[in-house]
Amino acid sequence: MIKIYLDDVAPGHARPEKTAERAERLLAFFGHRRLDEITGKLCREYAASRFGKGSDKRKGGNIGQGGGARRDLQDLSAAIGHHQAEGYHRGVVRVVLPEKGKARQRWLTREEAARLLWTCWRTREVQEGVETDKRPLRHLCRFLILGLYTGSRPGAILNATWDRGPGRSWVDVDGGCFYRHAEGKVETAKRQPTVKISPRLKAHLARWRRLDGDRGYVVTFAGTPIASVKVALGRAVKLAGLEAGVSAYTLRHSCASWLVAKGLPTRKVADFLGTSEQMIVDHYGHLAPDYQEEAATAIGRK
Repeated sequence: MIKIYLDDVAPGHARPEKTAERAERLLAFFGHRRLDEITGKLCREYAASRFGKGSDKRKGGNIGQGGGARRDLQDLSAAIGHHQAEGYHRGVVRVVLPEKGKARQRWLTREEAARLLWTCWRTREVQEGVETDKRPLRHLCRFLILGLYTGSRPGAILNATWDRGPGRSWVDVDGGCFYRHAEGKVETAKRQPTVKISPRLKAHLARWRRLDGDRGYVVTFAGTPIASVKVALGRAVKLAGLEAGVSAYTLRHSCASWLVAKGLPTRKVADFLGTSEQMIVDHYGHLAPDYQEEAATAIGRK
């Protein structure tokens, strides 16, 4: 059943390699089972097994509330649905999902963002107790600036290039736009609309492009594109003395928080980030300068 799902459906996903990773975890637990053996109890056992592995409590994850396990089991449910729709089975098989984890609310203050950038820029590699001229975290500066100024998801930033091409997001410095949705990729619920580049960011981008030329990726390490900043960013956060819970997605949260705090309408913030207005209201609305002001004033009147 999982193989049929991977063959028929996964190739159309935005990140089929991630679907394959989740399928491996599902098969490790459910692979020897039949469909009619799947029960709520078995799904809960799977969630418990995921809680005991990977990036759970120690790294501030929400697997215990169903974060990673929930996403895996959603794939299992989708695979079962496809299997049934294709006529391979006719019974009803239900997958019980864990409760949704609490949304992460961590964002950076401007002072924290500046401290993190400065740490990435100046940190030197130490060999045998002696500082060298190598700057192992400097490549993160571009990632941080792009994330804070555009609120883009990490994947779109790491996939961004100076020239337009299939399968890549594209930074158009001259036109002043960041085309976040990779050309030719399937549009998913996680929308990545084109975003306007601010004047300050445009100045940074123009300088970086002069250094790089008109081809290649915007964020690289030693000239090579990178797939993840997790390890490097974790080190930078620790060196900067920031609290735990800061990840690549924290930049997106920070961008949303700063825009709402400046009084920008939630509809415009949602459009800028490529998400729903309700999500912005639910998670960042309290940061608006006029948050509940009218109600708080009215309650005190005679």
